[in-house]
Formats: sequence, C-alpha cells, structure tokens
Amino acid sequence: MRVIDKFFINGEWATPNGTNTIDVINPANASVYGRIPQGTAADVNSAVAAAKAAFPSWSKTPTAERSALIRAIALKMQERIPEIAETIVAEQGSPIGFASQVQAGLPSLVMESFADYTFEMDHVEQVDHSMVVREAIGVCGLIVPWNYPLQLLVTKVAPALAAGCTIVIKPSEVTPFNAFMLAEIVHAAGLPPGVLNLVTGYGADVGEALCRHPDVDMISFTGSTAIGKRILAMGADDVKRVCVELGGKSATVVLEDADITAAMTGNVVQVMSNSGQTCFALSRVFVPASRYDDAVAAAKAVAESLVVGDPSNEATQIGPLVSLAQRERVLGYIAKGIQEGARMVTGGGDMPEELRQGFYVKPTVFADVRNDMVIAREEIFGPVICLIPYNTVDEAVAMANDSPYGLAASVWSADTDKAVAVSRRLIAGQVFINDAEFNMRAPFGGFKQSGNGRELGSEGLREYFELKAIHMPTASA
Repeated sequence: MRVIDKFFINGEWATPNGTNTIDVINPANASVYGRIPQGTAADVNSAVAAAKAAFPSWSKTPTAERSALIRAIALKMQERIPEIAETIVAEQGSPIGFASQVQAGLPSLVMESFADYTFEMDHVEQVDHSMVVREAIGVCGLIVPWNYPLQLLVTKVAPALAAGCTIVIKPSEVTPFNAFMLAEIVHAAGLPPGVLNLVTGYGADVGEALCRHPDVDMISFTGSTAIGKRILAMGADDVKRVCVELGGKSATVVLEDADITAAMTGNVVQVMSNSGQTCFALSRVFVPASRYDDAVAAAKAVAESLVVGDPSNEATQIGPLVSLAQRERVLGYIAKGIQEGARMVTGGGDMPEELRQGFYVKPTVFADVRNDMVIAREEIFGPVICLIPYNTVDEAVAMANDSPYGLAASVWSADTDKAVAVSRRLIAGQVFINDAEFNMRAPFGGFKQSGNGRELGSEGLREYFELKAIHMPTASA
C-alpha cells in the first residue's frame, strides 16, 4: 500500500498537525490503494505563511530565471510520464493508454508552454503619459478535482509560477498521489522553498480554510458549480480574486450535410473517454430528424465497440468511474432517463462478473430524449450520451443554448463556413468544428454557470497578475 504521511511546505516534507488519515481507493477493484494525511486549518496556515514569505523574492525573480525553472520542471515531468500514468490509473481508474497520453503526457506540455508565456510579464504598455505594468497577484490557493487531476493542477500551477505567484495546492483527496509527485518534481528542479506548497484533506476543512485565509490573494478552483458558487461567496469576504471553471452540459449540433458516421464516432468517443468524467463532454447531440435513425444506429454501434475493462490493460478504452458514490449517481441518472421516457439504446450498469468489484458503467446511449428531461439538463459526469432530434437549425441552436451551462459545444458539417456560422450562435466558451483537436494554447473556460475567467495560453496567465498604472509628469503639468 502506498502511504504518504507528510505535507510539502516551505521546500520540506512537513509533519501534519493532526493524526487523521484518508484512504485512497482503487476504483478498478474497490481495494485500498494508499493513504494520505488529513490536513487541518493549522496546516493551511503553515503553508500560506511559507507562500507569503516566499512571494517578495519569487515575484521579483527575473523572468528568464522563472522560465528556465518552468522548463526544467516540464522536462522532469516528461521523464516520469510512465510512473505518473500508472499512478493515475490506480487512483482514478483512467485506462493506461489514455492516462499516458492525456493524464500524464499533456500536463508536461502545458507546463512547458508557460516557459514561453513567462516573458509576457515584462510587457509594458505606454498609455499617453502613463506606463501600465504587470505584477504577480500574490499567494494563490489552487483547488483541483479528481477527473483530470494533474492536467487541471498544471493549468493553474504553470501560469502562477510564470507570473511570479506563490502557491498552496489542495488536490482532491480522491486522487492525491499525482500532486505529491509534482511536489517531488518541482523540488528536484530547484524551485525555491515556499513557492509551491501542498496540503491534502477534505474541502470542508482544508479547502474552506484556504478560501477564507486573509493572506491568500487569489483562489483558482475547478469542480462542481455548486461548490464553485460557495467559493465565490467565501472569496467575497475580503474581495480576493476567484477564478472558477465549473460544470457543463455541452451540446453538439450535427448539420444536415454532415457525415453521420464520422460525427457519431467522434462524439461518442469524446463523451465516453475518461468514463464520461469530463467537464466539457459533448453529451447532448442534436441531429436532424431526417437523419435521426441513422445517427442512433451509428451511436449504438460505436458505444458497443468500446472495450470496457481493467484500466491497467492496454486494450481497455473505458475504465471504471472514480468511486462507488459516482457509480451510484450515474446509475441514478440512467434510471431517471428511463423513467422520463427516454429510450436506452445500449448500456447500463449490468457488468460481467470479473468487473463487478469495481465501479463500472457501460457506455450508455439514450435516444428519444427531450431537451427538458433531467438527463438533458443536469451534468451526469458519466458515460451517458443523449440524442435529440430537431427540424430546423434555429431550433437546434435554441435547444443547445437552453442550458444553465456554457462550457463547450461542437458543430459537424461538410461545409466549414456553415459550421463556423452556427458556432458563432452557440453560447459556449469553446466550439469544436468536426474532429478539431483540443488546443492547449487557446483560452479554456465557460459562459454562464460554467464559470468565469480563462485558463491556458496568454489568457490563462492574465488570471495571475494585476495591472499597475504609473503616471509620469508631463511638461504641461
């Protein structure tokens, strides 16, 4: 069993103030994979004090030095990709192929990209007789979920380091070990003491203490909309900056001229990846009524072709959900969909004997879904996709936008110009045209209750600095 009994504070492995621990469960077989310390407000105080003490020096470090350190961190992350991937397989259930490429591989590339963005902190804008300069915002509390634990952590850590901020990390207690590995990596790369600190624990204890701490200047949170709203309220007490990337119920609009097989293949695979535990999963698919039957048949075939199984097996495409609670939640939504009158074309929770110890749910396709059904309104966060027919493009756009969320969308069409025109009408932070790939240098974030602010690229850096105007005397004055 993997056991960690210390936090990373001020460049050292520090003994917790309390003695309570948290078990980390392997979702593939429900066994105890490891154990971590359960932090307290006192541990948060120590981590924040270290970050505050380190800030004056780190924020004034030349950008070339910060850039070089970020690049060194990225290189050490790349060296440990196989180990990181195996860790995330065990703690999160992500299949090894997906974990290697996305869960462990992508974060190192994101980290490396911010070695370049660091130099944007040197930018000075001249506005008449004033200089506008950029300065690091201060101590940042970074709170991340369990679905893409290292990737979502690095999208916060990298720009914070680039801007010159110091950091206190609160990873998910469900998937904490990858964050400890990142702490080992930054320490080995030579990051100064106190710049990055790590405390594990529950949100009600560690998370709330971090959000309410008067010496924390900014909170960046990724997770559920309900918790994001609570964090926004806590941040209002001392008017700290709060950047939240929250839930989604993203839509795909398939146009009449689209390749139905390609559209359904791309969309079903995207939704089912990571067992559907993706904030911008395109889980509502609007299809022309004239092509609806073909779309349902294609979606069914793709879903049934995906290999569900042990995530440590190279052949596996769909692993377990992260926990028993998450499995029960998803099965509850599937039951609700059937109760509301949707047609379950394939899927559900009836697994073969060898998979019943883990938290598995089959890739599930619902047809004959109405946009007002619960399964079309609420974020399921599991391998469930809803197919909804439409008669006109205006109707499809209206239904796609009829959601409290606005994180992502996609449009499928043989005519790229037509697809772009429709994408401009969709209320979403990012829109994918056909099989367009994710771009780690483009801004990521949502509209409405999917959050505020942006991550990744230049816009991601902006969340971590303040603007200062320096007004110079003029001859007329």
